[in-house]
Amino acid sequence: MAKRTRIIEGTWDCTSCDTKGILARHKKCPQCGNPRELTGEESEFDFGETDAATGKSLREGVTDEKALELAKAGADWFCAYCGASNRGDQKICKNCRAERTGDAKALREEADPGLPPPRPSPQQAVPKKRGPLAKVGLALLGSLFLCCGGTVAYRIWASIPHDTTGQITGTEWKRSVAQERFTPVTLEGWADQLRAQSPRMPVDGKGEVAGVQNIRNCVPRQRTTRKVADGTERVCSTKTRKVACGTEEKCRTRDKGNGFREEICEDVTKYCSESYEDCRNETRYRTEPVYEPKCSYDTYEWKKVTHQELSGEDGEPPRWPELSVRTEDRLRREEEYIVHLEYDGGKKKTKHELKTEQEYLAWKKGQQVSLTVTNGGEVQKIAPR
Repeated sequence: MAKRTRIIEGTWDCTSCDTKGILARHKKCPQCGNPRELTGEESEFDFGETDAATGKSLREGVTDEKALELAKAGADWFCAYCGASNRGDQKICKNCRAERTGDAKALREEADPGLPPPRPSPQQAVPKKRGPLAKVGLALLGSLFLCCGGTVAYRIWASIPHDTTGQITGTEWKRSVAQERFTPVTLEGWADQLRAQSPRMPVDGKGEVAGVQNIRNCVPRQRTTRKVADGTERVCSTKTRKVACGTEEKCRTRDKGNGFREEICEDVTKYCSESYEDCRNETRYRTEPVYEPKCSYDTYEWKKVTHQELSGEDGEPPRWPELSVRTEDRLRREEEYIVHLEYDGGKKKTKHELKTEQEYLAWKKGQQVSLTVTNGGEVQKIAPR
């Protein structure tokens, strides 16, 4: 495919007199005469917009012979002594007549301190003022930082512990006893899980075996489901694919380093999306129940016969409810011990749960205690004084 080339000329803006859209062929501002600078805004060329689909520049190509000659001259170089921009094929600076020697930028950095420094760019000389939208944006960012930073700071502060003193305002205990009996029951189970076994009665509430006896009345029951093949069916879906559909122009550019670009365009294969039906045979399934025998059988279970509870507070000694039980029965005991406290001069209250009677008896109403509490109010440690 044939390639088509053309030269695109860029433009630059003079930061000394604010002249806009100066053609790249001019190394000096035609308005104020200042040479184009090595750095800053003047070092960047504007080549205009390009077509989003093809990449082709919307700017007219260069036809002027002198401009085309400049484009072929090679990358511009900047004088190490005066900073002026020069054509790539020139050996002598047209501004100060200094000879080109090596990399101009490097020479500028290593130049004799007695040499005049390059002119500062406008960004260095005059800082830009922030517009109202920028100020609003900064304000919003500041608020967001304060919000998020404040949350993190509060969490850190709330987790810091400190020691304080308090007093026990009351104690309470609760004890309960449940009497259970090994009782015959009839249950159901799947036949493949049942194995006949003789029961054994408990002695002093332990050593029992529930057993499985008198397996009977086994009837089919639905236990689960399963999927089974039920023929095939034709399944189709609409898909897309890329197919060649002619040609289209595509362009790319190559920077010549002197304010000009070479644009290269060629016709390439164009691809379009095409819809098509994708069909295939798929196995169709149906769900059917699975039946297995379920049987009744005799066994034993622990069942609650009675339940009693006692409670007390403020120095009353804990005791258990009294129950008379059979040899085969068993007792299930539960106990709860709680100490109520206040601290920070009675402004704050909390409670402390204990596990054993021995621990509970060490706490008395009116007793002073030491506490470790976080700034957020979490009680980490309590100890009698």
